[in-house]
Amino acid sequence: MAKQQRRPSRPTGPVRRSKAAPAQRFPPPKPPKKTAKVAFDAPAPEPEEPRSFRLGTVPGATPGKWIDAWKQRMPQVPLELVPITVAAQQTALSDVDAALVRLPLDDEALAAAGLSRDAVHVIPLYDELPVVVTSIESHLLAADELTLSDLAGEVVMTPSDDALVPFTVPGALAPAFAPLPTAESIATAATGIGIVIVPMSLARVHHRKDADHRVLADGPTSTVALAWPRERTTPDVDTFVGIVRGRTANSSR
Repeated sequence: MAKQQRRPSRPTGPVRRSKAAPAQRFPPPKPPKKTAKVAFDAPAPEPEEPRSFRLGTVPGATPGKWIDAWKQRMPQVPLELVPITVAAQQTALSDVDAALVRLPLDDEALAAAGLSRDAVHVIPLYDELPVVVTSIESHLLAADELTLSDLAGEVVMTPSDDALVPFTVPGALAPAFAPLPTAESIATAATGIGIVIVPMSLARVHHRKDADHRVLADGPTSTVALAWPRERTTPDVDTFVGIVRGRTANSSR
């Protein structure tokens, strides 16, 4: 008889099974995000001390667009306009954060205010044309533009608060009365007694129906500038400088 084949014997020890995890049908859950602990007893940040930005302005200066930009960029800091005269603009630099002045600054007046030209930062902004203000009935208004030679024989008044650098009008006559402030000089010119030469902005500020003006083509221009003491440069001053220079809130200096 044929011998029967022996069946393999079953193992007598424990059967080992694979410990590999079955394939997951979905991605594993994300670990929970770490959240910052809330410190309920943390001290509140100290609020900024109330302050304002004081800007001096000479007559005729036009800071309107810069003021609007300041209000949008610095709503928490009110801007206070401080009227100053050209004669006292050097002294006023000690009383304001910055000022719109007319150049040049007088060295003697700066010294009297305890300042020097090197101690004051000046940024020229724009130039104003000079104009001749005269009576509405004056023959000078027949021209669209005047020159110094057109003023020969005219009584030329120089305001006591003159905003222009000193200059000479060849052949002009001096008035027989003391210098008057700009507003009164223009009122006098409107009567036909003489003429007055001022920056265009002042002619517009003191506009009258009985007076008009013409550009003086070869007369001295008036430069309006932003000025402040260098040692008093603050973040607010830097912000205003950026505004007048056209920088945006995100611009780098």
